[in-house]
Amino acid sequence: QMQLSESGGGSVQAGGSLRLSCAVSGDTNKPYAMAWFRWAPGEEREAVACVGAFGATAYANSVRGRFTISKDDAENTLYLAMNSLKPEDTAVYYCAAAPRALCSLSRNRHDDYKAWGQGTQVTVSA
Repeated sequence: QMQLSESGGGSVQAGGSLRLSCAVSGDTNKPYAMAWFRWAPGEEREAVACVGAFGATAYANSVRGRFTISKDDAENTLYLAMNSLKPEDTAVYYCAAAPRALCSLSRNRHDDYKAWGQGTQVTVSA
């Protein structure tokens, strides 16, 4: 079983940057895909970026070109670099892991992600 813990959230002005981290512990021996989700009040949960076990990445249209997902397998850490932040990026951000090699952002694959962190708040002011 995997445990995930996010950090790096905070408050920034529009146009600013933040980098989120997700420390992974527990059963990390199997191939797994990881993703960042966000959930804003009154909105549906959105998968914003994911990375597969072998490094392939995918991004939601809403963040493509502004956010970069990466991972350090040696340190068992997942990152999300967020640039050119907008007020609509305000949400609680969660990292999640799926016991599969390929990642997916599709809503019908959200249930593949079995391990979740506790979330970190990102607030972007205009």
